[in-house]
Amino acid sequence: MSSTTLGLPLAASPARRNRRDSLPARLDLGLEVVRGGLLELWSHKLRSILTLTLLMLGVFTLVVLTSVIDGVLDKVSTGFAGMAWDGTAVLQAREPKTTEDQKRFAMSPGLRFDDLSRITVPHPKVAAFLPRATKRTTVRVAGGTERVFVTGLTPDYAVFMNRPVSLGRGLTADDARRRSTVAVVGATLASKLFGGADPVGRDVVIEGVPWRIVGVLAPLMVFNEELYYDANGLMVPLETYVVRLDPDRKLTHVAVKLRSGKDLEDVSSLVLSRARQAHHGIEDTEIKDLDAEAAKAYSQFLEEMRSWRVILSALAGTVLLVGGVGVLSVMLISYASRRYEIGLRKAMGASDTEILVQFLLEALVLASLGALLGTVGGAFLCQKLSHFFPWGLVVNPVGLLVAWGVALGLALVFGLYPAMRAARLSPMEAMR
Repeated sequence: MSSTTLGLPLAASPARRNRRDSLPARLDLGLEVVRGGLLELWSHKLRSILTLTLLMLGVFTLVVLTSVIDGVLDKVSTGFAGMAWDGTAVLQAREPKTTEDQKRFAMSPGLRFDDLSRITVPHPKVAAFLPRATKRTTVRVAGGTERVFVTGLTPDYAVFMNRPVSLGRGLTADDARRRSTVAVVGATLASKLFGGADPVGRDVVIEGVPWRIVGVLAPLMVFNEELYYDANGLMVPLETYVVRLDPDRKLTHVAVKLRSGKDLEDVSSLVLSRARQAHHGIEDTEIKDLDAEAAKAYSQFLEEMRSWRVILSALAGTVLLVGGVGVLSVMLISYASRRYEIGLRKAMGASDTEILVQFLLEALVLASLGALLGTVGGAFLCQKLSHFFPWGLVVNPVGLLVAWGVALGLALVFGLYPAMRAARLSPMEAMR
């Protein structure tokens, strides 16, 4: 085997060693080591594929894991913002806890539309009062019937609770004043009832009364019960709802939008006092702080995501660790099959350091190929999943760097032992 093939000079004189230590010589040695590593992988295809697969799966898992978690965090954060629960308190019926409560509450008509004249008196600390009433009933269209949610709302609801309209228009004050039989349909229900056709201007029949669809809500990210009702139901003027659909004139709740969150305690006392007066002194209502509820739910979600991140990272790390053991196995086999070559190189002047670097570079080549395949596979899957997330799904650069760092670090750690054995091998022992 010639010195040109080995990439090393025949003698180790100072002049030759200086030429060998020059930058071009080192680059040539590095290229030869990479080329030799690739040839070694190619000559043992099955063994190399198994090792590459483990490294690839580990990097693939880390890349997809970090990217999907970021996408889920973005999606959930967007969903919580879409609930528009900031600075919102809700007046709702209180559940009786004792038989005495049941007797007392039975003397009250409950939270009703007629209470609004007292409860919703304007106050400087309140931006809006948003009453809501919901029932499930049968809706008839040209294609058949469907059980849906019908919700009575005021025109301000869409503005303060972030319910934009994508087609047509929303409910107006004129609709409420005239008690018009008009409705805004949720995007999910519109797709179910009318397919891809534009529902604006069409009629649906609710409990024998035709209602004209005047608008379609923009698609909603469903994170709570109200969002589900709105996406899968019809929104109608509250005044028309209590006249046409609910003779009992019951309300589900009254949302109160505060001008400042610090006024919650004062406004809560005010609204409860008004409700108590409307119910003849019976305290059958309570205030629920939606802002605090949302913050608590979001905190719980973040805690769950941290747990999942730890679990999935441990799984990916285990796969990468097994891949590192595979690198160790490959390099030990390579060392055993190339003892004569190692001895010949050292006899021709190769130093222990150069042999050590050669084996470590070959381990890095193996890890780099696995990491590259895992990166490509992870990026491809992220692209395919992108449409499920509001802001798309891009490869997290931090996760990518961590995956590559762990893969190459494990290659160095597990490749160090066979590299040290090769570096310490004496030429006479190797060529015997």
